[in-house]
Amino acid sequence: MKTNPGRFFEDYRIGDTIAHAVPRTVSGGERALYHALYPARGALYSSDEFARSCGLPAAPIDDLAAFHVVFGKTVPDISLNAVANLGYAEGRWLKPVYPGDTLRSESTVIGLKENSNGKSGVVYVGTRGINQHGETMLEYVRWVMVRKNRLDAPAPDPVVPDLARVVRPEALVVPEGLDFTRYDFTLAGEPHRWGDYAVGEQIDHVDGVTVEEAEHMLATRLWQNTAKVHFDATFRDDGKRLIYGGHVISMARALSFNGLANAQMIVALNGGAHANPCFAGDTIKAWSEVLDKAETPAPGVGAIRLRLVAVKQGAAPFALKGAEGKYAPEVLLDLDYWALMPL
Repeated sequence: MKTNPGRFFEDYRIGDTIAHAVPRTVSGGERALYHALYPARGALYSSDEFARSCGLPAAPIDDLAAFHVVFGKTVPDISLNAVANLGYAEGRWLKPVYPGDTLRSESTVIGLKENSNGKSGVVYVGTRGINQHGETMLEYVRWVMVRKNRLDAPAPDPVVPDLARVVRPEALVVPEGLDFTRYDFTLAGEPHRWGDYAVGEQIDHVDGVTVEEAEHMLATRLWQNTAKVHFDATFRDDGKRLIYGGHVISMARALSFNGLANAQMIVALNGGAHANPCFAGDTIKAWSEVLDKAETPAPGVGAIRLRLVAVKQGAAPFALKGAEGKYAPEVLLDLDYWALMPL
């Protein structure tokens, strides 16, 4: 058989390393389409001149756009037959990605656990995004629920990796040359700096965007993500196409500009959960909570740890979990990340 049905849960083995196909050279086109799909307005990613004033050679590709490129490469091998992408941990952006860079991806299986129903299981992988120089520019762990093809296939011995709850501040990588001592708050869009935020503070980002079927499929194709649940309406029993979780992440991050315009660069992904499915017609809104703050050795640069929560229509302000500890049904995303902000 020449066609590829994708891997099923029983096809994975602990320690397997998978080199994913189709490297991709990114260009300014990725930036333009990313900004067309999401209300992204970060000054560092919009203007070469602003980026140069902050010590970078040019405006990088948005951090999440780079993440989506790396993630999309992994889908045919990791999540083509996924039921759902469940979460993330230990993510670090190690180098900015600029137009002209070529990215490829590589994943290692680090955990397996069959579900009690015997029909699916959870696969844990550590993924690296690698540029044309062989340098790792991004690394992260994710876990995904994958269908079984042969229900009589024996369950593997369960291995669940012990993942760090948070990337330590000293492990954050600040891009070489980044300097916020001459940061222009007027051009960036807001006056709020690192010192203006307090741990425990919550920010309602106010704005909302209704997700359209065509836009989410365009975004998913842009990242060459081929997961069936996003395109094939016959793949789910309810006949719905599941919105790619990365689409929700990027939408929420873009909405967070209103209140966090100066949280310029994402440098770590501490954890994340796609709490409930998102479908076309849902209106996404977002709120953030300041979880921690840290100084960095870079001039004028502080790190801020943020919880970004995406919710859909009907959610109460700052709603997250109910009394029983489960996510409220209106919560779509719970993301914990570090960003760099001017002091």
